[in-house]
Amino acid sequence: MSLQVFRHWIPTVKDAFDRTLMVAKFFCGLHVTNTFLCTCALAMGPSMLPTLNLTGSLVLVERLSIRFGKMASGEVVLIRSPEEPRKVVIKRIVGVEGDAVGNEEATAVVPKGHIWIEGDNKHNSRDSRQFGPVPYGLLEGRVFWVMWPPEDFGSVGRKVENNSLERSLVVKKHKRQKFQG
Repeated sequence: MSLQVFRHWIPTVKDAFDRTLMVAKFFCGLHVTNTFLCTCALAMGPSMLPTLNLTGSLVLVERLSIRFGKMASGEVVLIRSPEEPRKVVIKRIVGVEGDAVGNEEATAVVPKGHIWIEGDNKHNSRDSRQFGPVPYGLLEGRVFWVMWPPEDFGSVGRKVENNSLERSLVVKKHKRQKFQG
């Protein structure tokens, strides 16, 4: 008689096992996708203005380009901070190995296996100008799409707009002077 009770539960147990297996497969697929193909990241702060929003931009990051060594100057990348290894930052590649980077005061050549990164907002960014070239191994992925906020929805270009941040600051300064005077 006790075997009859267990036979009644066999279809329910099989169904529960199948559903659990399906959920486990989903999470395995999600893990593989997030680790090796593509992931989401939240970018906050002023260093990538005007490309990314100050209050936060949700971006898509693909990880295949770094695995195949297809990174070039102008790409926006997700990178592990060389100063704080627990922190991941978003910056733009300004130079790859062998490139001469710098300004009127100083120029440096990017060594082999390294990249030179800078934020688009040069006046408010901690980047290679402070800590030097960054090893290629710290790259996490290439930012290719902005998902949020809706007004910024679209692909991330390879080049920053021509001093649009500086122009907007000048415009704001002129507006303040008009209201004060």
